[in-house]
Amino acid sequence: MLESQFRKYFQWAEAEKGVTGENLLRLLELRLDNVVHRLGFAASRREGRRQMVTHGHFQVNGRKVSVPSFLVKVGDAVQLRPTSKCRPRLDDNVNAGPRAGARSGSSSTRTRRRASSGSLPLRDDIQIPVAEQLIVELYSKK
Repeated sequence: MLESQFRKYFQWAEAEKGVTGENLLRLLELRLDNVVHRLGFAASRREGRRQMVTHGHFQVNGRKVSVPSFLVKVGDAVQLRPTSKCRPRLDDNVNAGPRAGARSGSSSTRTRRRASSGSLPLRDDIQIPVAEQLIVELYSKK
């Protein structure tokens, strides 16, 4: 993610009610490339972004989405497109087991290659070691 795009996420997080750092992490967790990774469809965020989402292998609520920064809402259904040619790769990723940090609020039906997010991610669900307060302090100065 580039600096200008990250700055937009920070501005959105700052405008929301609540703690800015937690809002920022929540927004980043709701990106489609991250959701695809967390649900176990991609082995890494980079694979989720570059190989799967950008090439248009996923649908959100029945519509093709090829933008990695698409924000998934609670209750949105994320599924592999029926015409996708990355099924063998997806099967390997799904059979590898759940990813570290997979949220308990998301339900996944692996047989149909479909999943839906059940709740907003909480700070405890995000296992990435980051001091979000330092990010807030840096971007608040500018």
